[in-house]
Amino acid sequence: MIDKKHDPFAVLKVKEFNFFLINKFFFTLGIQMQSVIVGWQVYDITEDVFALGMIGLAEAIPFIVVSLFSGHVADKFDRKKIILLFTFLMIVSTSVLLYFSIESKTFIHNFGVIPIFVIVCFTGVFRGFLSAAFPSFMSQIVPRKLYSNAATWNSTFWHVASIVGPAGAGLLIAESYETAYIVDIVFIILSFLAFTFIKSKPIPQQLKKESLKESLSAGIKFVFKNQLVLGALSLDLFAVLFGGAVAMLPAFADKVLHAGEIELGYLRAAPAVGAVIMALIIAYKPPTKNAGRNLFLSVGAFGVATILFGLSTNFYWALFFLFLTGAFDNVSVVIRHTILQLSTPDEMRGRVSAVNGIFIGSSNEIGAFESGVTARAFGLKPSIVLGGIMTVLVVLGISRLAPKLRKLNVDDLS
Repeated sequence: MIDKKHDPFAVLKVKEFNFFLINKFFFTLGIQMQSVIVGWQVYDITEDVFALGMIGLAEAIPFIVVSLFSGHVADKFDRKKIILLFTFLMIVSTSVLLYFSIESKTFIHNFGVIPIFVIVCFTGVFRGFLSAAFPSFMSQIVPRKLYSNAATWNSTFWHVASIVGPAGAGLLIAESYETAYIVDIVFIILSFLAFTFIKSKPIPQQLKKESLKESLSAGIKFVFKNQLVLGALSLDLFAVLFGGAVAMLPAFADKVLHAGEIELGYLRAAPAVGAVIMALIIAYKPPTKNAGRNLFLSVGAFGVATILFGLSTNFYWALFFLFLTGAFDNVSVVIRHTILQLSTPDEMRGRVSAVNGIFIGSSNEIGAFESGVTARAFGLKPSIVLGGIMTVLVVLGISRLAPKLRKLNVDDLS
């Protein structure tokens, strides 16, 4: 039965949050498309699974390097201006990727994938600043009592874009890389325009004066002193790090499933389809009661689904198990975001979001690198299965190390 006191659409009545969701949708659409385009283009040039992993590392290192400073910036300056600036720079960097593809005889023929990797590095810097500013700004739009509901809808729109983006990218790549990049640029421009309809919010008042060094380290100290936050971030960190099967999809589609660009788009979209369906369930029945237990179960199930995907040789079974990874992952995403929003003071949201970005955002890219290395060392399928097994072991380990998280009821934090 649906709780009559719970309105699953409550946060959608906040006008500025709707513009935030539109921005998030188009920006994610562009980022997801770009990930597929770059991945397929690099694999098309190199035919090397290690090169796929290197894409992740090329983005992760700059992301990590700027993250603590980006968190400091998000807490000291206008968060709207930060988001608009770095979204604009994303438009520029994607336009450069388009130019490299148009002039492929000059750049790619002479330098291989190096020009693409250079732009990926810049993308890591831009996303480092955006990952600190986005969640911090969202908390200034939405009332505290709606944080969980906002996290659910934010995740829903992100995953819907993650369905359309990869599937669309696969279809567009079949036409040409140039066409795919042009559409990608249009979507990021639309995200920029949507954000202009949201008013700037006050810069959070700092409770005490801090030196730059103290400010940069404050987010790390806060996370490591809070068992709930540290446990939730660690759980997702290792799950994403070891469960990075998506990074190997171009090679898996080609070598194992014998599929092409269009099928790759469907495979990339499958986790997001599962996540959206789960998000609709969560909107009506939030996982906040017994949240800790739900968090551990969902991440463990994600690991099992990853193992089953790695063992698949049939396209439709692979599609189904990827669908399950997305469904289970979304439960942990909503719980983690809710814990972060409710546990973090407003004047520290940028820095804590930056640490979250290091734990979660960069772990996607580092996980891609780890997958590339293990795929080179042990083979494609064994690397994915091993990642799923490691995820399950991490769940068992952290459940012992973080008893407060295991027993958490999120309603107690409200």
